[in-house]
Amino acid sequence: MNKPLVGAFLAALLLGAGAAPATAATPAADAGEAPAAAAAVPQKQRTAPPATARSGVKAVTFAGTVALSNCSGSVVRSPGSAPTDPALVLSNGHCMESGFPGPGEVVVDQPSTRSFTLLNASGGNAGTVRASKIAYGTMTDTDLSLYQLTSTYEQIKSRYGIDALELETAHPVAGSAITVASGYWKRTYSCAVDGFVHQLKEGRWTWKDSVRYTSACRTIGGTSGSPVIDDATGKVVAVNNTGNESGQKCTDNNPCEVDESGKVTVRKGINYAQQTYTLVPCIGAGNKIDLSRPGCALPKP
Repeated sequence: MNKPLVGAFLAALLLGAGAAPATAATPAADAGEAPAAAAAVPQKQRTAPPATARSGVKAVTFAGTVALSNCSGSVVRSPGSAPTDPALVLSNGHCMESGFPGPGEVVVDQPSTRSFTLLNASGGNAGTVRASKIAYGTMTDTDLSLYQLTSTYEQIKSRYGIDALELETAHPVAGSAITVASGYWKRTYSCAVDGFVHQLKEGRWTWKDSVRYTSACRTIGGTSGSPVIDDATGKVVAVNNTGNESGQKCTDNNPCEVDESGKVTVRKGINYAQQTYTLVPCIGAGNKIDLSRPGCALPKP
């Protein structure tokens, strides 16, 4: 999560352009170390068959993803969003230009003029969209940011031919085939949901009910904020945010898992995301973030 710009580009020179980490984002997994085997998670009510074959699923492209200056993101909408609503860009809380929010800190309606490079299906530059504000951002319980844009969904569709990605309204299921689509690197990672983590602790921050990937999704720096897309539905189920880089326990860049009994597990090389279905109840008319809406459980200021 905390990979600095200078260190990232040094790593790029060492690793080569094809697999180099970028700025403060998901840590790179150690390519020379096999990830630890993930223990089975008892989520029977949320378990799908193992994702062994990827045929018959929706093709995941880069359309609707964006590149930030240091991270990845995507233009998203809730099922209730109208074409005339100002569009929203989803990324991580730790990707905000205002810096990492501290534990317990929640950013709401903070002015922003940040620009985003909008990608087309093949990963080409479709155009530039700009924020009017950070509608919501936090690293407490989850790690996400939502930017409100100066453009509406229908304006983006008319100008660039790009549709927003839709947010899933339900909890993801273990075993589901997923794709992490990084607008920063124009690269995708395909794997499955391995399970869910009661508490994921990294440095000063704690995240709840995090998504753990199977080992095939070896995400790297710069992929932070990437949408995690369910291959069967094409909908966004989570936002990519971190991974255990060197096997340390609960430190920056080395999150650890804590179960309901307090047992701590470290999985070197395994990466994680934060669920996004919890966003949907908090998005009201006009795409306004309303933390008082029924069902909205996001942290409040």
